[in-house]
Amino acid sequence: MDKKEHSYNFDDIRPLNDNEVEQAIETLVSSEGLQRALRFIKPELDWEAFVAAMRSCKTKAQFKSAIGYKVVMDVARLSTFSLTISGRSRLAQQTPCTFISNHRDIVLDAAFLNGLLYEIGYDMTQIAIGDNLLIHPWIDTVVRLNNSFIVKRNVPVRQVLEDSRKLSAYIRHTLKVTKESVWIAQREGRAKDSDDRTQSSVLKMLCMAGERDDLLTNLMALNIVPIAISYEYDPCDYLKAQEFQLKRDRPDYVKSKRDDLLNMETGILGDKGRVHFTIGTPLNDTLKNFDRDMGRNELIAAVAHAIDCDIYAHYRFYPCNHVAYDMLYRTMRFRSHYDRRDKMRFEAYLQQQLNKIDLPDKDETFLRTKMLEMYSNPLKNHWEYKQE
Repeated sequence: MDKKEHSYNFDDIRPLNDNEVEQAIETLVSSEGLQRALRFIKPELDWEAFVAAMRSCKTKAQFKSAIGYKVVMDVARLSTFSLTISGRSRLAQQTPCTFISNHRDIVLDAAFLNGLLYEIGYDMTQIAIGDNLLIHPWIDTVVRLNNSFIVKRNVPVRQVLEDSRKLSAYIRHTLKVTKESVWIAQREGRAKDSDDRTQSSVLKMLCMAGERDDLLTNLMALNIVPIAISYEYDPCDYLKAQEFQLKRDRPDYVKSKRDDLLNMETGILGDKGRVHFTIGTPLNDTLKNFDRDMGRNELIAAVAHAIDCDIYAHYRFYPCNHVAYDMLYRTMRFRSHYDRRDKMRFEAYLQQQLNKIDLPDKDETFLRTKMLEMYSNPLKNHWEYKQE
């Protein structure tokens, strides 16, 4: 074990302990913000019955299954045509692992994954969530009740290294001591153009609290399992395109907390069509064949590429992906994967989303291109991966 791990106090980033659950629930009972948010999802909600259900939970496990799981499945019924998972045979039942996935939705990527794991009889994971999303105190309480741990963003430069070491130690502690799996996105923030690439900084952080100087052994101890997430439609696509133009026109543009909240609400409630999660091949099957004499940066780059390739290999594609690729690149490469109605449907959807963008100098050509990239990039990466 890392010699410094025992010296860390994880209280500011860890999920709640079971002995803190009842008090936390009492703070939620009086939260008007939580009540408004839940009625947003389920207008017919019986608040008194919901409060009684919360108060019946004495542990995090009870809260996750009785409250968290049911709310997530309500969201799925409201906003998806289907929510499915494949690849369960690749998972070892009793081995905690580090799930690393591409990142589409601020809230639902990890929430849907945990709901699906629960349905197939696996333990839910601990979830990495950025503190920039803890906009209200009740959100902080809910995510910690749901077994999330906090990733600190926008900290002073001198504090970044120490916070990263602490986060790495916490993840290692979770895997080795509490014997729970963790989920973390392959990059900080969503890939707004859907060009999914694992950031080397994420892998370097994961290795900071390693047990040995041997980087490859360190990485293998994490039991990394890639996951490919495929949404048919991204309800935040127009918001992402709008952000691209704002950043192009105003280099100093920074999203506000209100923008984050709008993205969270839109992502939760907007239509997503079919949503599929594919559990990839445990990375250790690949890492065991790596050259141990590789330099540190070369090895990190190779591991990132291996994760990316596994995600690219396991995407699930829909007609909109094939239509978007052919529209963007003015080709007929994927014409056999859709018919005229599919194309008309996607073109109408694209225009409907573009019409939601309200900018004073709206550049529709630029915005359309950005949205086509979002839907075609997974297919482009998959195609290029197959050519390697």
